[in-house]
Amino acid sequence: MVYEIKVEGYLDDAWASAFHGMAITRLTDGETSIGGPVPDQAALNALLRNVRDLGLRLASVFQIRVSRVLGSSSHR
Repeated sequence: MVYEIKVEGYLDDAWASAFHGMAITRLTDGETSIGGPVPDQAALNALLRNVRDLGLRLASVFQIRVSRVLGSSSHR
């Protein structure tokens, strides 16, 4: 599964190691998106614990459904 975790504020690329190499994207609305493949529920829980332990404010969590058609995805 692919997930997108949004946190309030901007994180720089140095935070990538805290999130196991997931993509970090600074959004125009003052949030940061942390996204990528997550193998299972335990790994997702570990990522969310990192958000908490680092004192970040969680804005949202989305599971991204990736269709077999290139370029097509949706939030679940």
